[in-house]
Amino acid sequence: MKRVILVGEIRIGPPKLTRFERARIVGARALQVSMGAPILVELPEEMSDPIDIALRELDEGALPITIRRTLPDGTSQDIALRELLGPRGT
Repeated sequence: MKRVILVGEIRIGPPKLTRFERARIVGARALQVSMGAPILVELPEEMSDPIDIALRELDEGALPITIRRTLPDGTSQDIALRELLGPRGT
């Protein structure tokens, strides 16, 4: 299986975060928060659910995550989350 990492513009998949990538990121981050990871955004007093916290971090663009999109032929591209979220992290 060849492994080529494409750099530059987004060439694999849509130019935005898919619903599947979003669910995976929120789930993984919620697990981290529930296990005691530091929270990366300011929260209101009443917010304590790890999923809500993970969604807030994602919406504010505070997560330093890279998405790897792979084609069946083994070609892949690493894309920074901030590139998929757009200008304000939305």
